[in-house]
Amino acid sequence: MIKKALLGGLLALAPSLVAAQATLTAETTSPGSTPHYVDTTLAAVLASAGVANLQITEGATLTNSVEAVADGRLDMAPAPLILPFLLSRGIGPYSGVGPEKGAEAAGNIRALFFQVASAQMFGHYNSNPIENIRDLKGKRIWNGPPRGAALTSGRAMIQLLSGLKEGEGYEGVQSPWPDTVSSITGGAVDGWTIPEGLPSGREIAIAAAGGITIYDVPSDLLASKLGQQIVAAPGHAPYSVPIDDFRAAYAGNDITVVTDDDSFDTFALAFAQIVTASMDEELAYKITKAYLEGEDRFLTGSPRGPFLGLSFGDLDGKSQGVCGAVQMKMHPGAIRAYEDAGHSVADCLRP
Repeated sequence: MIKKALLGGLLALAPSLVAAQATLTAETTSPGSTPHYVDTTLAAVLASAGVANLQITEGATLTNSVEAVADGRLDMAPAPLILPFLLSRGIGPYSGVGPEKGAEAAGNIRALFFQVASAQMFGHYNSNPIENIRDLKGKRIWNGPPRGAALTSGRAMIQLLSGLKEGEGYEGVQSPWPDTVSSITGGAVDGWTIPEGLPSGREIAIAAAGGITIYDVPSDLLASKLGQQIVAAPGHAPYSVPIDDFRAAYAGNDITVVTDDDSFDTFALAFAQIVTASMDEELAYKITKAYLEGEDRFLTGSPRGPFLGLSFGDLDGKSQGVCGAVQMKMHPGAIRAYEDAGHSVADCLRP
């Protein structure tokens, strides 16, 4: 895995960094992903506000990042909500931690804000078409990194589309996030399923090697019992974008978008921006305050800005993917920042 440290990202461009009040460590995903955009934008916002110098490591596996925040070895990370859920039970990628220590570790995590922006989709090259996305038997499908939330969601997507489980009808292929595009463009797989923001830099990079087609979840499958279970599963949330807006986001690229109605409907990975529970309350307040005041920068700094699903208003919990199976609590400093900005915060989000 290739990791690149960004020391605040803007030393030469932001003199205000000199006056930053804190230096914080953070990890995020690879360039081109939604969490990467959010984290690098947050670093710029915090620097401009004189709040903090955010030192970001790219290309991280968020399974490890969540555990590092919980253990106090890392200050901040974007967390797919399924990961704190699994950690709290000591299962899945955290089976080695165990239930007791996992629950204790998860109890050390707090959220500053939320996003519901990465939509699960399925794709293939037009030169190697899949005639029916409901029939994937015998196919090799890239379905995520070697472990973590995206792999869980990728496997769920293939099961929803075709009824097949990995190793029982199709072969799942995994690689670290920085190797995703090369793994797919190298021709070793027949298709792929990835949680992507809109527009996705990865999908555009994949399409640069040849025309591709991407799909949402067909309406009947999404409305099925399994489909609704997946949408409501820990770490997931509903996702729907008007199809004209979705296609417009990929205009000029050799990308065909297929859906059976007038919207692109699937399930999203719900994220929280997490910190340690022990973070100074005033610092958490200043970070969240700067985030809320930087709304325009987040929404206009990238074509994907309007589709980020970032939490700039009232928080009811359920719309953010929490207060259900996932019980994520917010940092008291973040709650104060939201309330000072005139927003309501649901009781289920209070520690």
